[in-house]
Amino acid sequence: MSRLLGPSCRLCRREGIKLYLKGTRCFSAKCPVTKRKTAPGMHYWRGGKKMSKYGAQFREKQKIKRFYGILEGQFLRLFYEAERRKGHTGENLLVLLEERLDNVAYLLGYAASRKQARQLIHHGHIVVSGKRVDVPSYLVKVGDIIIPYQHPRSQELIKTNLASYATRFNSAWLELDKDTPQAKVLRFPTREETSSPVQEQLVVELCSR
Repeated sequence: MSRLLGPSCRLCRREGIKLYLKGTRCFSAKCPVTKRKTAPGMHYWRGGKKMSKYGAQFREKQKIKRFYGILEGQFLRLFYEAERRKGHTGENLLVLLEERLDNVAYLLGYAASRKQARQLIHHGHIVVSGKRVDVPSYLVKVGDIIIPYQHPRSQELIKTNLASYATRFNSAWLELDKDTPQAKVLRFPTREETSSPVQEQLVVELCSR
């Protein structure tokens, strides 16, 4: 069966969590993680080995990178920034990841997935506080207004996505007007409001070596 799944679905099954890489499929009964929670392949039962502490730490780090779709260099830059900020490094890291424009566009329903959100931003379809932004890693600030670029194609694309995905919107730190469409960053999210299902302390232990 695993051969019939796309690489994104196999990745979710291997990690044992939903990474929300396939848009609406991840929210439906067709999601492989929902249908079968074991790892892909016929030999998934050949486990038995206890994972080392390093292995558990490394796995949590990989979960974060795959969940938000970032590379190693991007991850490390955010981690060092999280270390510099006051408070708990792990919580700071997750909040910084939530503040990325590609993640915000996904949460709002402007895109089906974070991958599509990055594509929308790269192509200049999104404007932040009057400025056209084409960098997915842009960190939003409190008070930022996020709207589609004033072009028919941008407007139509995001309105179409909103019609399909805005129902999943439940971020209290963001305000969304689906009719305009327009969104506003009310505040920064708390740890409880972040969407990444990881144990951030294990990541901090690994990266602080």
